[in-house]
Amino acid sequence: MNFKSSTPLRFLGGLVLAALILGAVVLRVTSCAPIPKPPAPISAPHAAPGPKAVTPSQQPAPPPLPASIPYPARPACDAGPADAARANAASLAALAWTPFGRAEIGWATYAPLIGREIRAACAPDTPAFAAALAAWEGGQGLPADGVMTPAVFARLKSVMQMRRPFVRLSAQGVCPNPPPASALAWATAAEGYGGKLVQLRPAALAAYRQMAAAARREDPAIAADPRNLTLFSGFRAPAADAARCAHEGNCNNVQRATCSAHRTGLTMDVYVGQAPGFPPDSSADANRLFMSRTAAYRWLVANADRFGFVPYPFEPWHWEWTGEAP
Repeated sequence: MNFKSSTPLRFLGGLVLAALILGAVVLRVTSCAPIPKPPAPISAPHAAPGPKAVTPSQQPAPPPLPASIPYPARPACDAGPADAARANAASLAALAWTPFGRAEIGWATYAPLIGREIRAACAPDTPAFAAALAAWEGGQGLPADGVMTPAVFARLKSVMQMRRPFVRLSAQGVCPNPPPASALAWATAAEGYGGKLVQLRPAALAAYRQMAAAARREDPAIAADPRNLTLFSGFRAPAADAARCAHEGNCNNVQRATCSAHRTGLTMDVYVGQAPGFPPDSSADANRLFMSRTAAYRWLVANADRFGFVPYPFEPWHWEWTGEAP
């Protein structure tokens, strides 16, 4: 063997072997190193806590809706004479007048009846109401300016009052005789305010029952209070009225007359609400204004004529049946 020629080969083989050994060592060390953990995710910043969920039973009760006519939205009522609307808005709670012979302030109590009479769908302080009033005034031969005045109401009052057969007789100087006891029927205790027993003519009582049932069926606010539209007065004998007149000393005025419509058996006083601190038949202005805003009264204004009933404008509780002669 030639020693000189093999030496370089042995040297190169040693280098290759050393390189292989070093690679194995590096590979071994790397494979044993712990696997680095991935970086922790960056958490989002804490948001402010949102509102707590509220169950239906925890929901606060909504404020009660005001007892008023469901007039259209305001934009629908803006067409009409603006100056007349401003005048009506000012006088609605400030007009000093005597529409029934007794001093009163404002005409808001009569606004529902006026609105029904002139076919106004909007509130009494709107241009559309003034436009409807102007149209009614023109039809009556009055200055068609759309402004509510004592003179305009006097005409309105006359029209409404003359729908009452009893008033038409009174205008002729006639006080009708009361019906005999055999011509009267008793309402049930449940139909009387506080269980009071009230008499009416049978046909008038039947019409009342139909009207009261329809009101409770058509307006949940009326049905919610069992007192609504119960009777607290019907037929009153002339002798009983005369005794009350003598006792109270207030006959032949706006509150009570010697010849009362109640003697006919066609007139009834129904419960339509009462202001706090007042009885349901108090003619105090505050009580009558309160009644004019109740669901029961507003329903009667809009619907009582369907059943043959007409109002006495001064007393929101007083309604007369027109289906039979007094």
